[in-house]
Amino acid sequence: MNDLPLFLLSAMLLTIAPGPDNLQVLVRGMAQGRAAALVAACGFVSGLVVHTALAAAGVALLLQSSPLLFGLLRYAGAGYLLLLGYRALRDGELHLPPAATVKLRVVFRQSVLGNLLNPKVGLFFLAFLPQFVDRKAGAVALQMLLLGALFMAQALLIFGAIGWFAAGLGERLRRYPRLGRHLGTVAGLTFIAIGLRLALAG
Repeated sequence: MNDLPLFLLSAMLLTIAPGPDNLQVLVRGMAQGRAAALVAACGFVSGLVVHTALAAAGVALLLQSSPLLFGLLRYAGAGYLLLLGYRALRDGELHLPPAATVKLRVVFRQSVLGNLLNPKVGLFFLAFLPQFVDRKAGAVALQMLLLGALFMAQALLIFGAIGWFAAGLGERLRRYPRLGRHLGTVAGLTFIAIGLRLALAG
């Protein structure tokens, strides 16, 4: 593998940059508490396992060569995020104090699906990981899997930190009832905004 320090630096910058995954971790931390945020982080990183495997196997090339398939998957992901946002606004699902019972299995499942239904993640891995593969060393697929594992490790740490601090901020906001009661609305609108961004992106 080539230039691991540069790979790590690039991966960290890409993970920190605002995107659907880290924004959802942020919102869940503020609205649902620390446990939900950390479970969401684990869910998004679990989805990266599949994207890494597909990139290593070259299957993601199918998405790149099929605009129709890419579009269908993109709209499915956008629709799923819009559904989460609608449910949050309708039921106040994300307007739960940290002490309330949060269905962590549901949070994990939603996070995994949200990641898997974003075709840009798979294409990103297909474009990004090979840049740091040493083809002369052979075992290209294995190198890509190792790079993917390294990417997932740093993503889990960064997502976890985002969720941890967001939960602390959410706890402070709940001390002010007028602000706290709007957390669920903010969460729902954020999911909807991310879904629309994914649907309308070129």
